[in-house]
Amino acid sequence: MKAIVHDTYGPPEVLELRDIAKPCIGDDDVLIRVHAAGLDPSVWHLMTGLPYLVRMMFGLRKPKTPVRGWDVSGVVEAIGENVKDFRPGDEVFGSCRGAFAEYASARADRLMLKPANLTLEQAAAVTVSACTALQALHNTGNVQSGQHVLIIGAGGGVGTFAVQIAKAFGAKVTGVCSTTKTDLVRSIGADYAIDYSREDFADRRQRYDLILDMASNRSVSHLRRALTPRGTLVAVGGEGGGRWFGGLGESLVWLALSPFMRRKFRLLMASVRKEDLQTLKELIEAGKVRPVIDRTYPLSEVPEAIRSWERGHARGKVVITV
Repeated sequence: MKAIVHDTYGPPEVLELRDIAKPCIGDDDVLIRVHAAGLDPSVWHLMTGLPYLVRMMFGLRKPKTPVRGWDVSGVVEAIGENVKDFRPGDEVFGSCRGAFAEYASARADRLMLKPANLTLEQAAAVTVSACTALQALHNTGNVQSGQHVLIIGAGGGVGTFAVQIAKAFGAKVTGVCSTTKTDLVRSIGADYAIDYSREDFADRRQRYDLILDMASNRSVSHLRRALTPRGTLVAVGGEGGGRWFGGLGESLVWLALSPFMRRKFRLLMASVRKEDLQTLKELIEAGKVRPVIDRTYPLSEVPEAIRSWERGHARGKVVITV
């Protein structure tokens, strides 16, 4: 089968389209004939091996799993002996290791039947970003109806889902994004959109019950200025920072201090869970959430797709079609 692989860490140039063996599946796994795959920040981190903390978990000198890609959608080709929820021919979406390939093996508990009102290309954009947004708002941020929520990075992959999910929970949403994305952020339901190049959200009179930070690269102390006296700040993913720990260094300090402060700080490292996929499917089929796709690329152009993503211009998600 064809797959995008790399034998060393580095820029997009280390990625190659090669013929490799089709993956084998275990008793609890599903073999998927991949139709499309989503591009998210974890792909970049595992490609570059940055921050270096990534290499402690995924391979010190080279990646343990050479095929990139987590978000996946496609058709079930085969199932393991213990799998009861799926059968060959089912259209599914979810998460796996090695989605940038013609076939991928995934754990059955990280898959869900595709929402009826999405194409397979649209479904490929959902899992990692939407699960992250849902967990940041609901599980970690405990969002409540009527609260004022600020979403920093509202025009990106996680941000576009976060705006819609927050609105579905009844929150009043303000999105922070670049000039070119303010119209998009309003169109998906944000009550207000702030162009970060023209205005500092922390200088406004409005204070927020919950802040989700995906892309500000601002200090935690600066972000906390925009919180209500008992508000919560959720940092998503630990982006930015140095080459060793990314943005985790400062975050871990604030995490340790948070129990002693009225304004709470939470650090989210999201995961894919079956119950969250079910919630997202219901929200999508109810018309409350939809994936925003900036552009699709064929499998052979994954390096160019990542270069485009690195430039930060994508409105929503970038999707790879197989």
